[in-house]
Amino acid sequence: MPMSRDAQRPSKPLSYPLGKHHPERLHTPTGKTLEAMTFQAVLDGRVTAEDLRITAETLQLQAGIAESVGRTQLAGNFRRAGELTAVSDERILQIYNALRPGASTCDELLAIAKELEEQYGAKSSAALVREAASVYKRRGILSDSHG
Repeated sequence: MPMSRDAQRPSKPLSYPLGKHHPERLHTPTGKTLEAMTFQAVLDGRVTAEDLRITAETLQLQAGIAESVGRTQLAGNFRRAGELTAVSDERILQIYNALRPGASTCDELLAIAKELEEQYGAKSSAALVREAASVYKRRGILSDSHG
């Protein structure tokens, strides 16, 4: 899911927590505002499970805040998480399990990286999977095969 340039790098510094300091910047995947997310809306059935998911845009905003205070690793984690919002929960769990040492061959991990990059545009996440494949190979913790 491509990010707007504004979502990736806000023009003015943002403060955490976003919900307190910048509620106008937050919305659900279905477009509801933070203000619309009330207990009464839940009781009335106007809030669905999809509304409770975080958006890629929110994660990118959090990455910008983390980066602005020197937390570059945390910023990278937020950015990768933002990329992965386009991937189904089921597929995320499959990838998670495939990344366990000894669970996958190098080719299988490289295929996952290719899928992440080509199908979802998740370049940072793909790079992380490629790095894992390289490290697993060097440490001898790849699966020989599945049979």
